[in-house]
Amino acid sequence: MERFSWLAEKEVVNICDGRRLGFVCDLEFDLSSGCICALLVPDCTCKWNVFTKSQQYRIPWSCIKQIGDDIILIEVTSTEILLVE
Repeated sequence: MERFSWLAEKEVVNICDGRRLGFVCDLEFDLSSGCICALLVPDCTCKWNVFTKSQQYRIPWSCIKQIGDDIILIEVTSTEILLVE
């Protein structure tokens, strides 16, 4: 069994375009099954604007291709990554 801190230390990288999205800040669970549904990664482009709400990328668990020692590789197109508040 692993802890959340194990995932939070890893950077998320999209293998489709090589873009670094950031580090995992939260998880989305299905309460009935206890399974992880998605990773939430803060959108780093808006962190300096204090007048906007912080947004996060919602990355479906099915898009994860590999979890390594330092990195989580995902395969998504720009339409599959949703920005949520």
